[in-house]
Amino acid sequence: MTTNLESTLTSTLYGQVDTRVINTAKNIKLLVCDIDGVFSDGRIYLGNDGEELKAFNTKDGFGIKALGQNGVDVAVITGRKSNIVEKRMTALGVKFIVQGQEDKLPALQDIANKLQLNAEQIAYIGDDVPDLPCIQHVGLGVAVQDAHPLVRQGADYITFLNGGCGAVRELTDLIMMSQDTLDNATGASI
Repeated sequence: MTTNLESTLTSTLYGQVDTRVINTAKNIKLLVCDIDGVFSDGRIYLGNDGEELKAFNTKDGFGIKALGQNGVDVAVITGRKSNIVEKRMTALGVKFIVQGQEDKLPALQDIANKLQLNAEQIAYIGDDVPDLPCIQHVGLGVAVQDAHPLVRQGADYITFLNGGCGAVRELTDLIMMSQDTLDNATGASI
């Protein structure tokens, strides 16, 4: 007999996931993401003239667009400021882009208030200690596979994939799978 404290596992495209995570993901209306270490691998390339470069995974981009097409809003909150982030997230149709925000929880709460959502309707994915207050505040707190150990300990779900290597897509697929909208994911990777 299974009690409320025991978990059961459900097969996903990426591996076995606790059924409680799937059930929580059914109610998600907003996905909030960190950038460095989540959409990217966390490395920042600086050129001799101060040019900054980041690599983004097109699979993550497809997942963000598909999630938005299926009724889930997306926001990013990052501690750094970058024109690259503004351009990439705008191209993906991200509605809320908050940069230069070291204390991320007030920004998350502001977005939730604008959308009239409670914490249980929000998922947050991060990789480092500044993300932990948001991860612990929302209904579905997610750490990428290569997140800091404290973040992994505080998360409800740890992705099978590393940041910058499809972890965001994994989460968008999980949310859409739980909401029976994964088959609606169409379009092109961007």
